[in-house]
Amino acid sequence: MQKKLPACCSGEVTDRRGFLHKSLAVASAGLAVLVPTAVGVATFLNPLRQKGQAGQWKRLATLDTLPSDGTPQRVPVIADRTDAWTRFPAEPVGAVFLRRIGDGAVAFQAMCPHQGCPLSYDSEAKCFACPCHLQPRFHLSGKRIDGEKSFSPRDMDSLKVEIRNRNEVWVDFRTFRGGISEKVALG
Repeated sequence: MQKKLPACCSGEVTDRRGFLHKSLAVASAGLAVLVPTAVGVATFLNPLRQKGQAGQWKRLATLDTLPSDGTPQRVPVIADRTDAWTRFPAEPVGAVFLRRIGDGAVAFQAMCPHQGCPLSYDSEAKCFACPCHLQPRFHLSGKRIDGEKSFSPRDMDSLKVEIRNRNEVWVDFRTFRGGISEKVALG
């Protein structure tokens, strides 16, 4: 035998059950929307969490391929590059000037510290020159020829070099912010 609820209480039971059903439906819908939204936001922000290419040791040459008289050699830097979600394998990411000095080598970034124009080597004047202004010129040591009068705010950016396996020239390739007097690495 079932007990019959008083007339005043029967509406409360129905309202409670309806509230629980609606609450469960809202929670389920929220979860169904939240999970794909969180995945979408994480995917969208993923490139911001990735590390840059700066500071990677690259094998660029052997001592045998560099002129023994110290003439600078422009060498491209090839690496895998990622731009947001697109991956570009084995692509030029920059260049350096390598100079052989005895059984060692020195390396300079091949971009002008002023505005990032590609530097060239002037074999007649035996110096590095910037084609953008013709004034920023640099000694073979990387120092500014015109000193403080130069458009360039600093000397050429030198890079760390290691000779490995007695003959391989490895360079810690980095790019630097242009237009400022401090040498600040990007990435």
